Amino acid sequence: MFTGIIQCTGTLTGVVRTGDERRFTVRPANPFADVRDGESIALNGVCLSVESHTPREYVVYASAETVGRSTLGSLTIGDEVNLERALALGDRLGGHLVSGHVDCIAHVRRIISAGSSVKVELTYPAAYAPEVICKGSVCLDGISLTINDCGRDALQVNVIPDTQKRTTMRHWRPGTAVNMETDVIGKYVRRLFQCGVVRNGDMAAS
Repeated sequence: MFTGIIQCTGTLTGVVRTGDERRFTVRPANPFADVRDGESIALNGVCLSVESHTPREYVVYASAETVGRSTLGSLTIGDEVNLERALALGDRLGGHLVSGHVDCIAHVRRIISAGSSVKVELTYPAAYAPEVICKGSVCLDGISLTINDCGRDALQVNVIPDTQKRTTMRHWRPGTAVNMETDVIGKYVRRLFQCGVVRNGDMAAS
């Protein structure tokens, strides 16, 4: 479990392709202390397990399923990525609950200056619209963001200066593909309706 608060960026120093699978060697800009084999570290919002590590780098594996659902397949040596270690009990929850399981790929449509901030408009598959709400949370390339506005297949987020500086968001341009994870609470509510556990009438009555 993660919070969507990027701890630092990192650089890919190795990419090994085995069919549709990948192994990435990652060098964090700020070395992580006491990394352990088997721990989870999110890379651009994707939860990956550490297979091996040195004081400066670590190696993670991405299955064909993970690669197929995310932008990881397009990463190459030298790319900068967002990194976050898993949430520990007792840590502050600065963003929102993020599982690190990407739902879909969104694409930057437009970036608009808004004072020191920027407003970013993105398109996403309309099938996920029920899980996207105004002033709700969304995770984009591992970054926890609040949704300013949304429609059937598009949303807008506001990105503050500190987030621009600390993450790969500063490299986003129209057409950039990013990993998108919708709010986990919205997923459970949607599933309850799909399974008939909760009906519209029940909600209205409450």
